[in-house]
Formats: sequence, structure tokens, C-alpha cells
Amino acid sequence: MNVVKMTGIAVTVALSLPSQAQTYPTKPIRTLVTVAGGVEVAVRALSNKLSDALGQPVIVETQSGAGGAVGATNVAHAAPDGYTLAYATTSAMTLRPFLTKNTPYDTVKDFTPISKVGEAVACVVVNNSFPAKSIKELVDYARANPGKVSFGSSGIGTTHHLSGELIMQMTGVKMVHIPYKSGGQSFQDLIAGQVQLVFGVMASSIGQIEAGKVRLLAINGDKRYPRTPDAPTVAESLPGYDRPAGWMAYFGPAGLPQPITKRLHAELVKGMATADVMSVFDKLGLLVETSASPESFGAEVKRQYEQAGRLVKAAGIEPE
Repeated sequence: MNVVKMTGIAVTVALSLPSQAQTYPTKPIRTLVTVAGGVEVAVRALSNKLSDALGQPVIVETQSGAGGAVGATNVAHAAPDGYTLAYATTSAMTLRPFLTKNTPYDTVKDFTPISKVGEAVACVVVNNSFPAKSIKELVDYARANPGKVSFGSSGIGTTHHLSGELIMQMTGVKMVHIPYKSGGQSFQDLIAGQVQLVFGVMASSIGQIEAGKVRLLAINGDKRYPRTPDAPTVAESLPGYDRPAGWMAYFGPAGLPQPITKRLHAELVKGMATADVMSVFDKLGLLVETSASPESFGAEVKRQYEQAGRLVKAAGIEPE
């Protein structure tokens, strides 16, 4: 009798999911943003498109505390009904679990990946007097001068730091990492010649590059940047280089019904394709990059999560 009763409950739940997806949403949706700063402008622009498409307000709430862990944790613990979503970056989702002890969520198990929406345009810039004119020449110079080339980043365990570590691991060269509290501080030392190169983001680099204060060596991403079309990617000089992830994306709690996940994915892709949203992302130095499907994005997250773990371990970074 208990078996019959439980079976009936399971059938009821299964039947309710398509119905729930058909009527979804029936109330406002909260989007918890795990990173503060200018990116909020982009989230709000996209949220307006979602609100128009879904017929309900999409409320944006920044919860960037503890490196994004606060917002991510609240989404992981929310009901999987599509009314609490995360706009998260790789900082909270692929890096933080390996940089801090007792992270209160498991990126792979506690979330439903929905879609990537953008990529931060990253770059490698050098002091004007630095002799290397390409990544290959950088590697050759570092190999001939072990331990004498220093590179700056915005902090230990960031995507930028791990990019330098990956190049060292792939080539066997030795460079010295200099962590800074901000990208701006690293550029001050780069211009002064205190460090030879910096791994950073184009949004804070382009002004210095265009002013001739530093020299762009390469784009640290999968594709060239339209504003600097002549600058090659790191991988063009270093085949097999797979840059540590630097995306922005939407997630729901684990167990988000597939019909709701697919609906959200479809509307996010449509919203990102609109001219005004693309313009906002471009002004912030972000590339529009959406996922083909929630499933493909989930596979990407898992791969990049595992890659981050290997890089952090190989770099000898101990979680705090």
C-alpha cells in the first residue's frame, strides 16, 4: 500500500512539472548578482529584456560578499522553481571552491547551469621597453632568463594569475608572479617597469594601450578582439593553450525543471542578441557569448571547474 501511495505521489510530481513550466512565471523573479561593479548595468539591461519576454518583473539584487559566495550560496539553497537565479562569474563558480576552505556549495552538484551570456575580454600587456613582441618571444626570453621575468595580476588564484601559471606549466619557463589588490595598481608598476608584463582585462587596459603607455602583446581568450583585430590570441602562439575561464552566466538551483531551464535559456539568448544589450556589454569591455544549450554549458562548467582545480594545485596555492 505504501508502494502504491509513493508511486502516486511520484506521478503527481512528474505531471506537475510540465504544467508548472507552462504557467511559469507567475510572480517576480530574483536575480542574485555575485559580483559588484559596472557589470550590474549589463545585468539590468538584460533583466529588462527577460521581464518583457516573461511578463513578470526580474529583480536584480547584488550579493557579492565573500567573493560571490554569499549570492551563490543563497541560490544553491533556494527552491528549484525558477524564481531565484544567479548571475555568476568564474570567480564564485570555478575558482572560489579551490581557494577557500569549506565553501558552502558544490558548483557541479548544487546548481543547474542555464547559459553563459558574456566573456570578459582579457589581455597580456607588457612594458614598452620589454623586448618580446609576441607570446613566443616572451617564452623564449623567459627561458633564456629564468626567474627574471615578473608578471602582475589582480590577485592570487584569479583567472589572470592562473593564466600565467598555465603558460609556465605548458612551456616549463619560470616567471615570478606579483599579486596586486587591483588591476590599476599592477598597471602603475608595469608603466614604471617594476613588472615586465600584466595579465588583466581589456576594459581597464585599452586606455593605457591607446595612449601608448603599455604595449598589447596578446588577447587572452578564444578569439581576437574586434577593437584590436591585429592582436593575436595567446593560443595562436601557444597551441593547446586553454585559457582559464572568465565568463558571466546564469544558474539556477540544482533540480530546476528542464522545461523552465530551457525557457530561461531561450529568452536569455534572445535578450543577448538585441542591439541595446549588446551595446551595453561592448561598452563594458565584455563579449557577448551565449551557450548552445543548458547541457553544453553544464559540460563546459564541469570541465573548467576541474581545470581550475588542477591549476590551483599545480601552482601550489593553499586554500585559506
